[in-house]
Formats: sequence, structure tokens, C-alpha cells
Amino acid sequence: MGKNNTIKDMYQEDRPYEKCERFGAENLTDAELLAVLLRTGTQGENSLQLAHRLIESDCSGRGILNIHRWTFDQLMRIKGIGRVKAVQILCLSELAKRMAKSSAMDRLDFSDPKTVARYYMEDMRHKEREVIKLLLLNTKAKLIGECVISVGTVDAALVSPRDLFIEALQRNASAIILLHNHPSGDPSPSREDERITRRIYEAGALLGIELLDHIIIGDNCFISLKEQGLFQ
Repeated sequence: MGKNNTIKDMYQEDRPYEKCERFGAENLTDAELLAVLLRTGTQGENSLQLAHRLIESDCSGRGILNIHRWTFDQLMRIKGIGRVKAVQILCLSELAKRMAKSSAMDRLDFSDPKTVARYYMEDMRHKEREVIKLLLLNTKAKLIGECVISVGTVDAALVSPRDLFIEALQRNASAIILLHNHPSGDPSPSREDERITRRIYEAGALLGIELLDHIIIGDNCFISLKEQGLFQ
């Protein structure tokens, strides 16, 4: 690969900046959009080629969604990525998540699992370990707090009903919703998911804290255990 392999060496109509100006950002590929944000490449590799290499960094077929899985340390180990570019990519990932969450805010209704799943989808679908999130609600089913109560392995997360209800009682919650992700992308509940959900539902009934739902997040999909008829 030659030393003069720069964006300026490309035909003008193929340069990401010029292409955006002429045709609009919506007509740029994922790699071209990323190249615009990276601005520069590395020796012997322009920003567009670097962007392609980042997007195609593994064989998962996730493409641009790989960005959400990278950590600062992982990015720093990639040839051509220094501190500045690593921070830019992490901020791009976080901005995308916040934009998705913000667009789902207006339709968020804690009695409707579809809107809850949509609101938390980008937060949870890209995580490489199972994470259990507890949503705390008041008597009017309004959110008064949320917290992560367990971070597990790639296929399991342990949760103690005792710790969960201590948190709920301390925050004076009248109802709770459980959320957790399946890194495999398949939201189908395991037997352990069903067992622990029943235990939490029964314990909540004794304490006067209703379990409204347990929602499992997959890869842009979800399952509501209440809708599945696991509890009423």
C-alpha cells in the first residue's frame, strides 16, 4: 500500500466529505460516515480504509454495531487508533444510544412492555454479559429510580431476591420491573429465568411490592414474561 494513499488521492465524488455535501449524509455508507468522524487515517491507510477495517474487525456480521461493544483498551490495541480516535468512537457509541433512548422517551409507558423494551434496548442489547436492571416505581407507576443489581457471565446472571427487595424498600417503591439481556441475542427465557421470576413475584406479593413484569432483551427483540403468562 503506497504512502500517498490518502483521501485526496480518491476521485472527488468518492470522498466522504464531498459526497455528503453533494448527496446528503443519508447516502453515505456506514464506513463513509465513520471515516468523516475519524477525519484521518494512519500511515499507508486513509480514514475510509481504517473505517472499513474497524467495521469488519471480526466475523460476527454485526458491522457498524461492533462499535457498541468496544472498550477504550480494545480500541487502543487496534492499529491506527490512538487516544483521540478511541475517545471519538466511544462518544459516537454513547451518543447513538442516547439518541435512541431519547426518541423512545415520549412513548414510554411502564404498563406496556413494548415501550419499556424499546426505551432500554440500546442500553442493553450490546452488552457481552448478562446484566439485570431493576426499575423502581411509585403508586402511580412512575419511575422513581433504577439500578443494576447483577452483572453475570455471557449466559447467566445471579440475582438475590433479598437484595432486590432491600433496594425496593429503601426507595419506597410500590412496584418493580426487572430487565435483563441475553448476549446470545435470543430472548427466550431459561428455566432459571422462569424460576427466579416466580420467586420474586411471590415474595413481592407478601411484601406489597408488585412485580409488574420481567422483560428479557435480545438483539433488537424482547420477551415479556408477564405476557408469556408466567405470572398474573
